[in-house]
Amino acid sequence: MVCESWKTKLDAYLDGELPSEEMRAFDVHVHNCPSCSADALTRVQMKRTIQFAGKRFTPGAEFRRRIQQSIAAKPQRRRFGFAWMMATSVIAILAAVGLTATYNERQRMRTERVSSEVADLHVATLASSSPVDVISTDRHTVKPWFQGKIPFSFNLPELQGTDFTLLGGRVAYVGQSSGAHLIYQIRKHEISVFILPAAGSDSVFGADSKVERRQTFNVEDWTQGGLRYVVFGDSSADDIQKLSALLKAAVEQK
Repeated sequence: MVCESWKTKLDAYLDGELPSEEMRAFDVHVHNCPSCSADALTRVQMKRTIQFAGKRFTPGAEFRRRIQQSIAAKPQRRRFGFAWMMATSVIAILAAVGLTATYNERQRMRTERVSSEVADLHVATLASSSPVDVISTDRHTVKPWFQGKIPFSFNLPELQGTDFTLLGGRVAYVGQSSGAHLIYQIRKHEISVFILPAAGSDSVFGADSKVERRQTFNVEDWTQGGLRYVVFGDSSADDIQKLSALLKAAVEQK
């Protein structure tokens, strides 16, 4: 088949292990080939499932508490009183460190899970025959379309004089929150912008982040005006940063 030569390297592409020129060629092909787009989405979902399954059995706070109680319940001779006090202090310190590490690990897993969900939505949307429910390059058409469909309003930037084009939008559900999913285009790249209620998404996204590489995508996310913004795509980090700056300026003008 025509795509067999591409699919043999699909896993390496999704893991970001190909040379930069091949990565760019793959980006173009995946965006224009429904078969490879669907295969890429399936493999991304499988990788995420395997990754999370391997982390399900991290010892939790309750397990550590039971271990501490079983140790404290053992009788000790008086002559070991000082040593026991020292050991108890060490155990308490280790337990505190362990609980902190467990919390941080769970927070990281929640963030990864939502990031994976965003990646799946981005890939699936672009692979769809109808990626948006409202088709328009006019922000004054797209913004009112969301009224009554999501529990908040938002502002969109003016794109005149920029390289960006608004293709349209759709309602999306991320981390159990409903929000807006907008598709922007720059040159031959599509960028997803997710706008969600901050109250339901800050706890899973964590602190604001500048542009960073996650798998084969560049991402920037932040909270502003009571909303969480996630800019996500395979375009360059500079493109992601420029679009994020336009969105931030639009919020300030609201």
